[in-house]
Amino acid sequence: MKNQSYTHPGRVDGYAGLGDYAAIGDGRSVALIAPDGAIDWWCAPNMDSPPLFDRILDATHGGFFQIEPIGEYCVNRMYRENSNVLETCYETDSGKVKFTESLNSNHAGRLPWCELARRVEGVEGEVTLKMVFVPGSAACTRAPWLAESPKGQVIHIGELMAMISTTPDVTLTRTEDDRIEATLTTSPGSRSLIALLVSDKEPLAVPPLERIDHRIEISDQMWRQWTEDLTYDGRFPEHVKRSALALKFLLYSPTGALAAAPTTSLPEGIGGEKNYDYRYAWIRDACLIIRAFAFIGALEECKAAFSWLTHTIVRHEGELRACYTLNGEIVPDETWLPLEGYKGSQPVRIGNNAQSQRQLSMFGDMLDTALLFVHAGHVLDLTTSRLLSRLANDCADSWRQDDSGIWELPERNHYTHSKMACWVTLDIAAKLASDGHIESTWIDRWTREKDRIRDWIEEHCWSEKKQAYTFYPGTDRLDASLCLVWYYGRENNLARMTSTFDAMVAELGHGTPMLYRYSDVEKEESTFVACSFWLVEAWARLGNDEKASGYMEHILECLCNKGNVETFNEMFDVRTGDWTGNVPQGLSHLSLICAADALSRQREEGDNAWHV
Repeated sequence: MKNQSYTHPGRVDGYAGLGDYAAIGDGRSVALIAPDGAIDWWCAPNMDSPPLFDRILDATHGGFFQIEPIGEYCVNRMYRENSNVLETCYETDSGKVKFTESLNSNHAGRLPWCELARRVEGVEGEVTLKMVFVPGSAACTRAPWLAESPKGQVIHIGELMAMISTTPDVTLTRTEDDRIEATLTTSPGSRSLIALLVSDKEPLAVPPLERIDHRIEISDQMWRQWTEDLTYDGRFPEHVKRSALALKFLLYSPTGALAAAPTTSLPEGIGGEKNYDYRYAWIRDACLIIRAFAFIGALEECKAAFSWLTHTIVRHEGELRACYTLNGEIVPDETWLPLEGYKGSQPVRIGNNAQSQRQLSMFGDMLDTALLFVHAGHVLDLTTSRLLSRLANDCADSWRQDDSGIWELPERNHYTHSKMACWVTLDIAAKLASDGHIESTWIDRWTREKDRIRDWIEEHCWSEKKQAYTFYPGTDRLDASLCLVWYYGRENNLARMTSTFDAMVAELGHGTPMLYRYSDVEKEESTFVACSFWLVEAWARLGNDEKASGYMEHILECLCNKGNVETFNEMFDVRTGDWTGNVPQGLSHLSLICAADALSRQREEGDNAWHV
């Protein structure tokens, strides 16, 4: 991973750039660190807990935990090779200092408490640092207070207990209920530690500092071991490994659920209202992440996540919901928090109303993931096999209905992507049944219904004017999500599908592969990172390596820019170079992996390349 060195740009109205954050995680929570040494977001102990630090959503009143050089400085940040341990070097007029930061784990996995470790080492000269700890109030629902204990001061924050544990060279200068400050001066070869320990409704463990410091190295070792055990040997290996490590953040180890992102309400467009809570497990996103994990050989993650999905759906009597909580419960309806929102982008939401939407493409997400699983040499259990047959029959019954589509729009319609996804669902079901993985009773029914879907699409969803499949019947608007259903085009009308992809580049990318989601949406949001990589994968799967490779190089040149350590957000503004949306975004990273995989090998007929 190359260094990202630049002069620290400072904050605008108290906010760091959304593309400037790096992430650290421990298998159940993720913290975001700005270039100025501030942890502006961390939900503890879990990704979907109320935030302990939330300045990213309210620069004036939000909580944060910052260690920063006093005075002007330059920043050089990078992750350790094959690891999610972050290293940041600050250079000032008086010297250099290096931070090493980790949400610690142990050899046996995540710790039973939260352990955020920040090692500070003097490199050259002397650098004076200031530490500021301001706990968040969870939208004014909790008031922090300090209490003495035999181990030092404990910070009570609602049901959380926290303690800042430091080496003796860190000097406390202010200790109040809602703010703690300290200073530290480094010298060549000096080594200090500032650790934050957190428990939730449990006794607070206070390990020796040397054990906390050593666990930074253990965490690094575990990250490196996981990465080095991956089997991917294709093109763009460094980008693939970095995206794999970002996806690993999203696996919620207590259950196996895959979060779409560990943040909420980071805007798709500054000042807009598309500010959603992504700290849940979407069927679509989880299935796509499982697919990416399969391509890189992360079998344990595939198994854990797919088992969680099937168990959760069976628990809810086979009813598909767009998303579930990380514990498999129904996602609450949206409520708005009394926070300013990132750069004034209201509303700040928790919960997600998409959970109750009809999204027909979910049938294909589940069937495609099952196909991937069995083609990798694994075996379906009877409960999962029966569930898949039921989903295929539900798809055959309901494909004629309108839905909210993959983009979860409020306008119900007969979205072309949804219909193509239903075609792929039944195609996969018939193949799974033919190979003995699910019951074969309904093969003929699925095949006949699949043909009806194809005929309907070809009659209603093609635009002669645009020479493209459209967003939905009766419009000439385009939809980049059709890149996901390239398999439908290959099996039914390859010329129409490839013409559609060219039309997308012309209209949704303005001549480049950096695509907006659908026609006219650029008025309120930026290009959607996943759509651009989906385009690359589609062309590669259809055999046009030259076009796919050129697009891939263009996209990576746009995204892997100065200051970004490849912790991708949902969207990238090609007009300004700014990032928007929640981060790290699973769709963005998984789509890079799938595009790289498609460019690296041609799949034989019958392999697990189907995808909706």
